[in-house]
Amino acid sequence: MHLLRALFGLALLLAPAAAAAQDFPSRPIRIVVPFPPGGPNDIIARTVGQRMSELLGQPVLIDNRGGAGGVLGTDAVAKAEPDGYTIGITSAGALAISSSLQEKIPYDPLKDFKPITLVAKVPEILAVAPNVKATTVAELVALAKAKPGDISFASSGPGSMPHLAGELFKIKAGIDIVHIPYRGAAPAVTDLLASQVHMVFLDVPVLLPHIRSGKLKAVAIGSRERLDSVKDVPTTAEAGYPEVEAENWYGMVAPAATPPAIVEKIHKATIEAMKSPDVKDKLAAQGAVLVGDTPDAFAAYIRSEIDKWRKVVEAAGVKPGN
Repeated sequence: MHLLRALFGLALLLAPAAAAAQDFPSRPIRIVVPFPPGGPNDIIARTVGQRMSELLGQPVLIDNRGGAGGVLGTDAVAKAEPDGYTIGITSAGALAISSSLQEKIPYDPLKDFKPITLVAKVPEILAVAPNVKATTVAELVALAKAKPGDISFASSGPGSMPHLAGELFKIKAGIDIVHIPYRGAAPAVTDLLASQVHMVFLDVPVLLPHIRSGKLKAVAIGSRERLDSVKDVPTTAEAGYPEVEAENWYGMVAPAATPPAIVEKIHKATIEAMKSPDVKDKLAAQGAVLVGDTPDAFAAYIRSEIDKWRKVVEAAGVKPGN
């Protein structure tokens, strides 16, 4: 009798959640983007979200909450009601790098989220300034070894993916190059074009116009495969440095307690959205490589990225602000 009562009580508790999952979505869904409008994270979220809206029959609204390198907006997702109506498309920095660079972030990237899918990767391109006498990775490494401490590399800020990509290259190539941090990618590119700094790792869409115009030289791309948008640029693996793989990535997450049935519905709609030719074409033009994996695969990827970049941070002695 006691067992029957317990089972009946459990059924009563689960019934509302099951009904909510069955009716989901019955109102607009909000995708939190932890960066301002116009950047890769925002463009990816808006492009995928628009198609998701058509598939789900409800508006999908973009909520830009920039600050602290993506941490503020990502934290808003962690603390949202776990009903599927607030999810996020957030970045490698917020989910895999910040925990190694900040003494304390307001969420646990492995415990406070339910990974839904890795949406896209945006590889970093290694480019050099007009005055640098190198057109290949081998030539750049030789130049750096001939002039230890003279070669500088720019980044979009301390602890950013471009910064850690440069540190990873420095470690694996065994060279002494100097980090010059900027407040964002735009001023870094401006000084690179003016040959005030010598090299940079930055997202494909940031550098692509200057590479196509011939103002900057692309030396390598930090992905496993070449990109259609820069077919002539070899990968770092082809250049002899397979471990120098650096890609910004953007993945969809929900609060940790979001019901599995709702997560499944969101995952299905996201994957279907990513199959749309319009979505593929628009994001390919941004240098994005669509992925679309399972929640379990994305969870494993987050863990591997946390481990990878923590090792780089420790080996390079990177501290906040340097």
